[in-house]
Amino acid sequence: MTPPAVQVALAAAVRTLPRAAGLAYEPKFDGHRMVVLRTEADVVLQARSGRIVTGAFPDLAAAARQLPAGTVLDGEVVVWHAGRTDFALVQRRAAAANAARAALLAQSLPASYAAFDVLELAGVDVRARPYERRRALLVDLLLPLGPPLQPVPMTTDPELAETWYETLPASGIEGLVVKRLDQPYPAGRRAWRKLRHTDVRDAAVIGYTGTPRRPLALVLVMPGEEDEAPLVSSPLSAVLRAELAAAVAERDPGPAGGPGGGAGGGPGGATVTAIGLGEVPFRLLDPPLAAEVRHSSARHPPPEVLRLRTDL
Repeated sequence: MTPPAVQVALAAAVRTLPRAAGLAYEPKFDGHRMVVLRTEADVVLQARSGRIVTGAFPDLAAAARQLPAGTVLDGEVVVWHAGRTDFALVQRRAAAANAARAALLAQSLPASYAAFDVLELAGVDVRARPYERRRALLVDLLLPLGPPLQPVPMTTDPELAETWYETLPASGIEGLVVKRLDQPYPAGRRAWRKLRHTDVRDAAVIGYTGTPRRPLALVLVMPGEEDEAPLVSSPLSAVLRAELAAAVAERDPGPAGGPGGGAGGGPGGATVTAIGLGEVPFRLLDPPLAAEVRHSSARHPPPEVLRLRTDL
């Protein structure tokens, strides 16, 4: 029996490093969010969306069987390659469609699990305990086991955290996550803070141009912009086009351009204004996807899509 989906804690973006007494700083790894559930019967691996991904990561499932029954961990699955984490390789692992393929990739692209919280330990719910205490429990649990299950590094020194922020991107670290030492686990709330490198932002993907099989660009809403008007991204790479086509095939994108829209937008459908292109028809995605983009506050040049977050 699959346990109910775990609601994970979230982080709100900040533009400068928070500095105050009672804060903890962790590096933000470039991977897929994953909850590890060690049940009485076996191991269940859950993506942030609630989707079960155990079959795609047999190596992590095997390692997690060393955990005591009734243990729940929150963290990030990463794949290291050439001295840095590689998000594309994590996506490749997550997309393994059958057991044979997953087993082969587990050998050639072994995954690591960077755990940053413990929610339940040996059947005891510890989410109400302060982060500082949960961190101690996490370290005591995982250090004797060793890789591929490891606690993320943590410091309470803002100067060291700033050094991490400036030097670790070469290893694939996206930025920092900041938590209060006295904070219970904030399930479903954006009570943590995340500092990413300044040119990378989150965006909501509300639609796409082109066709479901051959999408061309994304229609994005950038949270925090004054008018939050939709923007058209720069053209997608071949890899991103394939990923978007696969994501669209798994869901019902709804009628093009929203209610009353025709196939491919056009007359009666929604359009968005793109600089240099005028009014561009697009197909609606409802609910939206998430993406990470490189974008300044100016509306030109257009946002560059770095990756889709179909795992979230």
